[in-house]
Amino acid sequence: MRNILFVLFIFVFAGTSSAQNGDEVFDFLRIPNSARVNSLGGHNISIIERDPSLIFHNPALLGAEMDKMVNLNYMNYISDVNAGSALFTKALKEHSAWGVGASFFSYGNLKETTGENQIIGDFSAKDISVVGFYSHDLNDRWRGGLSLKFLYSSIADYTSIGLCVDAGLSYYNSEKEFSAGITLKNIGAQLKPYDNKRQKMPWDIQAGISKKMTHAPIRFSLTAMYLNRWKFDYVDDSDQEYKGDNFFKALVKHFVIGVDYIPSDNFWIGVGFNPKTSLDMKLRDGGGALSGFSAGAGVKIKMFDVGASIAKYNPSALSLMISVSMTLDDFKN
Repeated sequence: MRNILFVLFIFVFAGTSSAQNGDEVFDFLRIPNSARVNSLGGHNISIIERDPSLIFHNPALLGAEMDKMVNLNYMNYISDVNAGSALFTKALKEHSAWGVGASFFSYGNLKETTGENQIIGDFSAKDISVVGFYSHDLNDRWRGGLSLKFLYSSIADYTSIGLCVDAGLSYYNSEKEFSAGITLKNIGAQLKPYDNKRQKMPWDIQAGISKKMTHAPIRFSLTAMYLNRWKFDYVDDSDQEYKGDNFFKALVKHFVIGVDYIPSDNFWIGVGFNPKTSLDMKLRDGGGALSGFSAGAGVKIKMFDVGASIAKYNPSALSLMISVSMTLDDFKN
């Protein structure tokens, strides 16, 4: 346990020391890869469920209970911009597990133009991540996990390669139905830049808690994100009057709230609110009112766990995500 905490401390110190202002690369790593997490605000690292997709968000949520499971996810982000992932998990003896997965983000077909804004053709852009996972039970309540990500990105004729890791801890008290997690995300480097300028990784520190009510099948989750920074850069150069977030706005942008209703192991409903998305997507004319809100539901249909969720990551469109999980041993019966 002490060794795990020491390693996490080193990761935090190293990441904090190297953090710099500037553009990020492989930003698609912030997109949720789970319909359940998407329904709870897009970020959650603490809920305990037999759902393999959760390990994309915290590798310590992987466990031997996910033996021989397959998970598939698809998201229509907006228009012809799509994302998806696939995952296989396997128990390793009694107290360990491993997994392998991949995710992609496709930006669709884009128009190539000259400096005079003349269209000369089309080009495509996409991001791909190949991930390996490992977790180990430290004791009855604590579990540690690691994931290693190989990253590839292409924009027309330009390509980039990167490598990063996630390190996480998960705590679960079944008697009190309380769980907590902490994850250091996307700690690594861009090995091959698009041109001669290297960009920083979208690294993040997240911590979260989840608590199920004693006499009702309702669970509340609170996730803190971007703990490696305080304020966020403002990107709208046309707004010369905006001087940055005040203390309250800067504070609330670090939290995501999620609530799910779990009447049985075969059904769930979740809702969430992400204040950062809501504030970032707010328009001057009052548009984008539902930005930051999300909702979803899941049901077990025979051998398949199916989940669907919607979220508003753009003022003008909803993003739909669908997840399907199955256990391979169920097909033998």
